[in-house]
Amino acid sequence: MDLEQWWNDVTPRIRDWLIAHNGEALPPEVVAEISAAGGQVASDSWWMGERGPDGLFLSDAATDWIEERANEE
Repeated sequence: MDLEQWWNDVTPRIRDWLIAHNGEALPPEVVAEISAAGGQVASDSWWMGERGPDGLFLSDAATDWIEERANEE
């Protein structure tokens, strides 16, 4: 499922976290909620970034997309 689809299915608290911490590693609870909303974090979707020692990251394109949403709100 694409970012535009799962974005509306995560709770406002998770959307707020993603906006406030845009570009940071995703904590397990955020990853879990994205997965529960249909976002396949193990996929090669455009919104998936790298996995590193700090955790899972969204792609640069996804962080830009989230920033755009934040600026519209």
